[in-house]
Amino acid sequence: TTPIMSGTTPIMSGTTPISAVRVVVAEDEGIIRLDLVETLREEGYDVVGECGRGDVVVETVRELQPDVLICDIKMPGLDGISVAKIVTDEALCAVLMLTAYSQRELIEQARDAGALAYLVKPFQRRELIPSIEIALGRFQQTQALRAEVADLSERLDARKSIDRAKALLINEHGMTEGDAFKFIQRGAMDGRTTMKAVADRVLIGELQP
Repeated sequence: TTPIMSGTTPIMSGTTPISAVRVVVAEDEGIIRLDLVETLREEGYDVVGECGRGDVVVETVRELQPDVLICDIKMPGLDGISVAKIVTDEALCAVLMLTAYSQRELIEQARDAGALAYLVKPFQRRELIPSIEIALGRFQQTQALRAEVADLSERLDARKSIDRAKALLINEHGMTEGDAFKFIQRGAMDGRTTMKAVADRVLIGELQP
């Protein structure tokens, strides 16, 4: 299946240019894909590509270099979890996974493969934008961590520590996820150490906002 490319002319939704965030949509159900693409464009996103087969998604993402990939878990050719792993390993873009209610047991697998957020079908318009923003925000965090730690196993270990520290800062100090990450990142910069080291200090109560 050949990916369907959108035009390159910026379109306006209200006063916001859609070119702000580039999106590729991978969904094998045509009606859902069409609805998703139309909703994204109405909300101000630039849908640069769409496809219905998992085995063309990765090449589409490599070619178009979007900011985020919205990908169904189950597709012909290659499943979404495998796609998410490849896209994440190559640090191509943020991945938002689409899942049906009956596939909720696959969410943990998708997360382990690199999906940064998920959306349950049938989705509501009001749920779409926050899910994309979460995926984009977490991708930026992952990229910052990737730059700090080259080794994959160390990076995964660091990510777990940072995620636990963020959860502690959110639950005990009322911080947002973004502010919690910035607190850890700033602590690492100020102390000329790693974010994992700062996260570990937060977890043992040695460092607080």
